[in-house]
Amino acid sequence: MNRLAAAGAFVRGLKGWRRALFAFAMGLVSVLAYAPFGLFPFLLLGFASLVLLIDGAQGHRHPIRSAAFAGWMFGFGLFAGGLYWISYAFLVDAEAHAWQIPFAVGILSAGMAIYGAAAAAASSALWRPGPSRIFLLAGFYAIGEWLRGHLLTGFPWNLPAYGWGASLGVMQSNALFGAYGVSLLTVLFGASLATLADRKWRVPAAMAALFAVLWIAGDIRLALSDHTFIPNVRLRVVQPDIPQDEKFPLRYRDRNWHTLMQMSVGGTGPQPTLVIWPESAPPFLLDGQPAALDDIALMTTRGSALITGAVRVEPGEERPRFFNSLFVYANGQRVATFDKFHLVPFGEYLPLEPFFHALGIDKLVDSPGNFTAGDGPRTLDIPGAPPASPLICYEVLFPGAVVSGERRPGWIVNVTDDSWFGPLRRARVSTSFRRACVRLRKAFRSFARRTPVSRRLLTAKAV
Repeated sequence: MNRLAAAGAFVRGLKGWRRALFAFAMGLVSVLAYAPFGLFPFLLLGFASLVLLIDGAQGHRHPIRSAAFAGWMFGFGLFAGGLYWISYAFLVDAEAHAWQIPFAVGILSAGMAIYGAAAAAASSALWRPGPSRIFLLAGFYAIGEWLRGHLLTGFPWNLPAYGWGASLGVMQSNALFGAYGVSLLTVLFGASLATLADRKWRVPAAMAALFAVLWIAGDIRLALSDHTFIPNVRLRVVQPDIPQDEKFPLRYRDRNWHTLMQMSVGGTGPQPTLVIWPESAPPFLLDGQPAALDDIALMTTRGSALITGAVRVEPGEERPRFFNSLFVYANGQRVATFDKFHLVPFGEYLPLEPFFHALGIDKLVDSPGNFTAGDGPRTLDIPGAPPASPLICYEVLFPGAVVSGERRPGWIVNVTDDSWFGPLRRARVSTSFRRACVRLRKAFRSFARRTPVSRRLLTAKAV
């Protein structure tokens, strides 16, 4: 306990850049709780450190401001580490987009960190010694997480509840409390560990006991649950593993379509009754390809229904409207259509469009204007299978918004195209990185020339 007290005193006594760096580092370390690492104790350690940093802020001249900055640095580290995968999408067309990585990832992480800063500031305004401060921070942080999941279309990536992904038992508690309720309990558990530095153990012991009960009860629930198989349903999930930069060029389209069809109808043994293709699987607009529609009609009249992601377009008053959609085909016809309703920022639409356009930043998906959002979650009738709730990639993030309230589905199907986010070949990344650096330097110099002070500096350097 003496070592814990010494560690607590050290964190509380941090000043200046050391304090900021420590907050950032603890946010970054907290990312280890999430997939693919699954080391949830690091997330608890991160919240305990945040309590100690706010403790230390109370002795500063501006305690609320100091607490807010610590909360922001913690959140910036958490999101900068948790959103690293976004950078891969900018390397698909590296020459055009790689230079945007620090802007998109940096600005998005900085924006998401504001919620943590607000929670720390609000807590600091009411901060008192003792266990009450633990409940205060957990409550404000949970409110901030709910707002992050709802404001400006919402971005609930890496909620604290998701840190328990390595434990299916604990994850069952989401059925009782929801993702935001489990997030509140997780922050409370982690923050309570800070009281160990004061030689107080009752709150952390109670929280540890609560999660032990949730863990055991969840494992019992899983052990007693029935695994029901639907008779006469033979499912085939097709993922052709086509690199994103080879998906839509004309020279690859026939090859890609042939691969999809071969994987869907080929093979020995009984043919599948339901085939599922990934997000935007067809390498063209299906409605404009009669030969492709004939292939689908032939496949689905032989007894196989098809679920596929696809881009579709509708005429608009000023320009066409694009949708990231999911189609269901059966008996040679399209029998259902679902449009993605939670669009990916920077991928399918550009938030704060005038601001980012001024910086030369555009969205990654090459279509005129932004994609159009659908109406919301739906339950679709799937021939030969139970009714399904369709989701497209990013939509699976949103707690409470993945299933239609009008009719409960028998299953959930989420189609996604992870070729946007896979590690690229090292040589390609190296070349792309060099090109990105050149574009980044040009962008900064172009921006600098627009400001009087920078213009004078550049002129003086040239002289």
